[in-house]
Amino acid sequence: MRKLFVAVAVVLLTSAWASATDQTDVMAKVNQFVEGFNKGDVKMAVGACADQTFIIDEFPPHQWQGMGACSAWATDYETDSKKNGVTDAVVTLGKPRHVDVTGDVAYVVVPASYAYKQHGKAMKEVGSTLTIVLKKGSAGWLITSWAWASQ
Repeated sequence: MRKLFVAVAVVLLTSAWASATDQTDVMAKVNQFVEGFNKGDVKMAVGACADQTFIIDEFPPHQWQGMGACSAWATDYETDSKKNGVTDAVVTLGKPRHVDVTGDVAYVVVPASYAYKQHGKAMKEVGSTLTIVLKKGSAGWLITSWAWASQ
């Protein structure tokens, strides 16, 4: 009986450690995307995305999907920003509400703020939510879908 208890304890501790490691790795990929965005480093941000991605965001055309969706979103974001005089954009993430990992899929919900200048005037969007799904493959965790919702 004691051997069984020890074996169960080892399995539980090992899976808790693996889950914590996956959660850390998942958030590292989310943070890579945000850091790339904040630096204006499209290659870094897009590098966090899978080839096939689905995105919902508040600017037109509001939806991007399929091969190269992250790159298309970045191009459309830049076009929309220029059209609307948006510069110096920075996204700040809060403490995640969910970082749920089930096998090779992760679900992340995190509060977010978006600060920027519009025609030189400081603006801030607070209380937004960023919801992200990632999949773990041979290249590690990659974003397969995300949605931004303003308050």
